[in-house]
Amino acid sequence: MSGPASELAHLFRALKAPAAARALPNLAERAREESWSYEKFLQALLSSEVSARDSHGGENRIKAARFPARKTLEEFDFTFQRSVKKQVIEHLGQLDFLHGRQNVILLGPPGTGKTHLATALGVRACLAGQRVQFATATEWVARLGDAKRQGQLEAELKRLTLIPLLVVDEVGYIPFDPEAANLMFALVSSRYERASMIVTSNKPFSAWGEIFGDDALATAMIDRLIHHAEILSLKGRQLPPTRQGTRAPAHTPSRPPLTGRAAGSFLRSPTARSGNRRRINPQVA
Repeated sequence: MSGPASELAHLFRALKAPAAARALPNLAERAREESWSYEKFLQALLSSEVSARDSHGGENRIKAARFPARKTLEEFDFTFQRSVKKQVIEHLGQLDFLHGRQNVILLGPPGTGKTHLATALGVRACLAGQRVQFATATEWVARLGDAKRQGQLEAELKRLTLIPLLVVDEVGYIPFDPEAANLMFALVSSRYERASMIVTSNKPFSAWGEIFGDDALATAMIDRLIHHAEILSLKGRQLPPTRQGTRAPAHTPSRPPLTGRAAGSFLRSPTARSGNRRRINPQVA
């Protein structure tokens, strides 16, 4: 390796810029052939490193978000699910709602594509450089319940506010007890006009009083969610398994209420860690 080449290799290592180091030979040859200016050559070299970092960072953010599966908007079957307009979803995919700190609410029966769309928008946000966290309503309640028992609820809510997008999946599959309802309300309130949420539910807003066991609390929560929000109602038949998100549990209206402590106990159990997505019975958690 020649002196200048050896020195450049050292400098790239010091800068932690391996993509630029790999791109250098070809870019240098092209610059000589096309008589690039120094500025144009430097721009091309730095762009190669930035692009590589963005791609790698996006993949890391997708892993950290803990999506149930990787979905894209391009995969969504609009010919089967005709109740949402492709143009509306494409507009949401531009992530203007995220920059405006607005919410997206997806309502509809199980298996109609709500989780697919929520996940795909989350993945799109990760690739655009935004941090995202995905969890079911059960999992969010468990997380916040643990924080509350440790005296860290306010700190946890503040930390979550720094994440631009939270996805709350499956609101309504299990009713909430008062503690769990208050924890979910605290999460929604802490993000109001500060950061975005995507919420999916198999129940219309008119049934949320029953879900949370408190009409006043449900109304206040809905007000905060929809004040700045895009609300989509998905209708029709259940999408085939290959066309929907991985979460599509059967409707079980007779389930007992979900408690914050019960949710935490379940999520720490071997059944939850094994990836079994069946709905929990809080009485045996």
